[in-house]
Amino acid sequence: MTVNGLAQIGLFFFVLVALVKPLGWYMARVYTGQACGMDRVMGPFERLIYRVCGVRATEEMDWKTYAVAMLLFNVTGLVALYALQRLQGYLPLNPAGFGAVAPDLAFNTASSFITNTNWQAYAGESTLSSLTQMLGLTVQNFVSAATGMAILVALIRGLTAQTAATIGNFWVDLTRSTLYILLPLSAVLALLLVSQGTVQTFGSSHHTTLLQSVTYEKPIVDAAGQPVLDEKGAARTESTAGTEQTLAVGPVASQVAIKHLGTNGGGFFNANAAHPYENPTPLTDFMLILAETVIAAALTYTFGTMVGDTRQGWAILAAMLSVLALFVLVAYWAESAGNPRLAMLGVEQTAGSAQSGGNMEGKEVRFGVARSALFATVTTATSTGAVNAMHDSFTPLGGLVPLFMMQFGEVILGGVGSGLYGMLVFAIIAVFIAGLMVGRTPEYLGKKIETYEMKMASLLILIMPIIVLGFTAVAVVTESGTSSILNPGAHGFSEILYAYTSQGNNNGSAFGGLNANTPFYNLTGALAMLVSRFLLAIPTLALAGSLARKTIVPAGPGTLPTHRPLFVGLLVGVVIMFGALTFVPALALGPVAEHLLMVAR
Repeated sequence: MTVNGLAQIGLFFFVLVALVKPLGWYMARVYTGQACGMDRVMGPFERLIYRVCGVRATEEMDWKTYAVAMLLFNVTGLVALYALQRLQGYLPLNPAGFGAVAPDLAFNTASSFITNTNWQAYAGESTLSSLTQMLGLTVQNFVSAATGMAILVALIRGLTAQTAATIGNFWVDLTRSTLYILLPLSAVLALLLVSQGTVQTFGSSHHTTLLQSVTYEKPIVDAAGQPVLDEKGAARTESTAGTEQTLAVGPVASQVAIKHLGTNGGGFFNANAAHPYENPTPLTDFMLILAETVIAAALTYTFGTMVGDTRQGWAILAAMLSVLALFVLVAYWAESAGNPRLAMLGVEQTAGSAQSGGNMEGKEVRFGVARSALFATVTTATSTGAVNAMHDSFTPLGGLVPLFMMQFGEVILGGVGSGLYGMLVFAIIAVFIAGLMVGRTPEYLGKKIETYEMKMASLLILIMPIIVLGFTAVAVVTESGTSSILNPGAHGFSEILYAYTSQGNNNGSAFGGLNANTPFYNLTGALAMLVSRFLLAIPTLALAGSLARKTIVPAGPGTLPTHRPLFVGLLVGVVIMFGALTFVPALALGPVAEHLLMVAR
């Protein structure tokens, strides 16, 4: 760990906190229908959308109608994106001439992008046309993020309403989230990325001459294009000097901007944010890390403003950032320490570290250890899933950090909207536990937390672990699951656990080292993503509807103040204990066991 690395991490947290209030204030005005500046530009488009779609903007919905509208919209998106992939060979804007995506992969990808997961079992630059990338993936990057933000706003209304039967209008919340927040921010970020060298073009490829020719073995084929075999049946090859390289390009910057701002994560390139055409400089890297956190963090201030007490939002943010900062430092320390096995083997021996400069395997030299550790922790804390380094190449404890960040339930900032409504559920559980301690009915923001609310909260914290651990167990005991493992032992187990943790928490990042593009992983992964998104969204809306019907009771002598450090500590403890009690046994079989094997002499 170096002063420079710690300074970069500190700068990130400073800038993030500085942006929370202005952006959070702006979003609160958007959701409460007040003038926000952008209404002069986007207002006519908003009204046109309502008129074309037949939406009555002033008509509010109860939680069941809100949930049905949300589900219908996303089912339509699932079908449209699946069809777009299957038919892309017949559609325009396909300069590389890609054919139809395989049915199981198309279903997995469609499920991934409508759930804000953006798990990718394919290489984007060699699988999807420009039309599929733009009309399919990029559009879903906007509306899947807006869906999460809409559900959050509905829950906030439930906390602030007095004996109300409705929680808002899904179509209005979805439209305003997209037009007033995601679209303007994405346009600004895309222009900044292009200014730094991120690619934005409708071209399919770029041919360039290599500075130094490369010699490689090229298979020999006959006139029919079939490989020529030798006497042993092996394919014959010939040495060939390569002097040119074909580089894939496309409409990259526009997709990169929303994939980070919307905590989506699916990259145009297979290498994701490690690709120089997607993330060319340390400055773009900093902007991307900031982009994937800023809306999720600012929504805490939006929450505080809408409930009439900004201290509530700051308390939630303090709980989130304290956990995030701790695990960023753990990841940075683990990667800085490197692998002691290399020193034992005499590969490298330097003072204070087994590897000079820390573990640089799988990392971009233009970012280094500190920025890679920060990116890995933030991207798994926010459910973004983009990567600028190969998590599979992290040290065992360094790889444990992104795993554990997801296993908290994606509430340490989390996805835009979904992270905060998940943390609010933990806040409800925290006040319930506190109420049991003092023997009185728990309250949160003046709403009594009773049996129904705790049933919904229990569903929200139990569904994800059942999905993740259940599918992991199936994968490690079946040939369909184990046949994809490329690394044996504890590390191979970590790869499977990471895959289902990522999909089951709608994160989308990959550990690597696992062939996930098989019917088994595509179908089980799609199911994990769909269940974890929508079977959590529905209880959240039910919770919102139940809270909206309640009256707000004044705080009494026994009411736990939920804006003070005591509650922040209790909330952090509840979140950590949930993750620890649920997933530590599985982590002990994976990264913990691998770490013990690494340090054993």
